[in-house]
Amino acid sequence: MERELVLTGIGGQGVQLAAQVLARAAIAEGRSAQMFGSYGGMMRGGNTEATLVIADGDIGAPPTVAETWSAIFMHHDFSESTRGKLRPGSLVLVNTTVFEGSFDPAEYRVVEVPATDLAVDLGNIMTASMIMLGAYVAVTGMVALDSLDAAVTASLPSYRSQHVARNVAAIRAGFEVAPRDLSPAWTDVLI
Repeated sequence: MERELVLTGIGGQGVQLAAQVLARAAIAEGRSAQMFGSYGGMMRGGNTEATLVIADGDIGAPPTVAETWSAIFMHHDFSESTRGKLRPGSLVLVNTTVFEGSFDPAEYRVVEVPATDLAVDLGNIMTASMIMLGAYVAVTGMVALDSLDAAVTASLPSYRSQHVARNVAAIRAGFEVAPRDLSPAWTDVLI
């Protein structure tokens, strides 16, 4: 079984880091993962998207997908291509602090998370993507919450190790605000 996740936002929101953390956690749990990140030429504020495919066996194709099982929308700018990959019933997590627009809850499983507001409350706006990642794991059980802790440490370079605790706290804050098992990724996962 394969599960696709497309994360979209603007540069500086941590989209690529969130995808990398989830991929590392999945691999640590014995699953297969492939990730494809793309971003515009601007350091901050340009388009950024990460596509992640996680499977309980071998992955049949590269992580460029026409449709996605799930998506995380960090910002409305540049989000149309991701919106076009949603299929009926896709899981959609939306950063309601900054996302302008809406999704039809009759067509998608929608989870609204004020991620940027929660990140500010935690003391660092740059952890909004980690809040969304924690919420995603609560909703899907894609990986165990504890697996994300080690993945954060592995994903940050040593000169950024002072940010590990802050990112772990953000993941846990996101996990706490989201509904549990709304859209289970696997039948064998318990959170």
